[in-house]
Amino acid sequence: MSTGKIFGPDEPPVPGKRRGFLVPLLFFALGALCAFGYSHWYAGRNAGEMKTASSETAKQPKILYYVDPMNPSNKSDKPGKAPCGMDLVPIYEDEQPGAGDLPAGTVKISPEKQQMIGVKISEASEMDMSNTIRAVGLATYDETKVAHVHTKFPGWVDKVYVDFVGKLVKKGQPLLSIYSPDLVSTQEELLIAKKSKDILKNSEFADIGSRSQSLYNATRERLKYWDISNAQINRIEHLGTPLKSLTLYSALDGFVVARNVFPGQQVAPEADLFVIADLSNIWIQAEVYEYEIPSVSLGQKASVTFPSFPAKSFTGKVTYISPEMDPKTRTLKIRVELPNPDFKIKPDMYANVELKTDYGKKLSIPQEAVLDSGANQTVFIAKEGGYFEPRKITAGPRVDGRLIVLDGLKAGDRVVTSANFLIDSESQLKSAASGMEKK
Repeated sequence: MSTGKIFGPDEPPVPGKRRGFLVPLLFFALGALCAFGYSHWYAGRNAGEMKTASSETAKQPKILYYVDPMNPSNKSDKPGKAPCGMDLVPIYEDEQPGAGDLPAGTVKISPEKQQMIGVKISEASEMDMSNTIRAVGLATYDETKVAHVHTKFPGWVDKVYVDFVGKLVKKGQPLLSIYSPDLVSTQEELLIAKKSKDILKNSEFADIGSRSQSLYNATRERLKYWDISNAQINRIEHLGTPLKSLTLYSALDGFVVARNVFPGQQVAPEADLFVIADLSNIWIQAEVYEYEIPSVSLGQKASVTFPSFPAKSFTGKVTYISPEMDPKTRTLKIRVELPNPDFKIKPDMYANVELKTDYGKKLSIPQEAVLDSGANQTVFIAKEGGYFEPRKITAGPRVDGRLIVLDGLKAGDRVVTSANFLIDSESQLKSAASGMEKK
């Protein structure tokens, strides 16, 4: 038996069935709305990425061509490998050397790359420049004030008046006496010639008188050639008899530095009997390096100190510069002359020599900023915008780590002092590539 009620066509539906129809419809509408929102967001995102990529592509410089980093004459339109195995290097349009108003060889380096390769910059500036050269020297005798005592005739030593090395002697002081048969016979000839001259000077025959006078004069001159003084010759004439031995005297004030004679010894003209050195003037022999030569000149003042007298400084001057270099040490010998009136400075003492050169106010840069190829001296000038311009200069002497600039720079120019070799390599690479492009 059925207890449910049957509704007719005009009767309203049940509320629970109406809700079952609306729920699926609601979910469908929400899904469609979400799909529409996602598609709109995704399309906007793609458009932004494409715009950004297009902007970055527009900012990227145009690549002109590729070159071999080891041989810029090898070029290619496409990237690849060079014959040496290295990657080809791109040459960009805005890095093309010689472009615009910039000189050929100018390169542009970004700040990041400058920091990476260690670029350092210093300004060219004017300052008081003076250079001091320091060298080690050795004290020696003044060779112009060294006397070698020897006879001009053979003989035998009679007496020696200076009997030890190191003795101080005065000019005209007796050194030794010597007997020589040749000297005695010449004295006899002198006395005979004098006697003949005196007898024949009033002769009726003028020719005979003049001949006797000539013979007398010649005999006196012969004794003078043997270093016999006028006083000794006059004494022989006054005594009227030959002297058995004659005395030799010192020719200067100085110290006896060598003695090779003893009483009774036979001597010959070629033998050095004494060597006497005047130490009132001393020489300091020193050596300077090749790069220091431009700072040394004749007559230049020198300050000299000795380890034996550390608190005292002596002043001398350069009197000699050797005409040739020592091929082994690559140094040049110089000589400094010092007065030594109290004989404090002894030969063979070590000395410290200082030579100071005052250049005045000069434009200078750190010496590491200069690239010296032998033929040219080049620096790189830092410009605005990361550009580096190569510039040739004329350099002067080096002074305490700086280089005097004679031409090519002005005060305030900013020069590269570190990583300039890398910049130079890039500059030469681009210059060579530019030259090939023009061809």
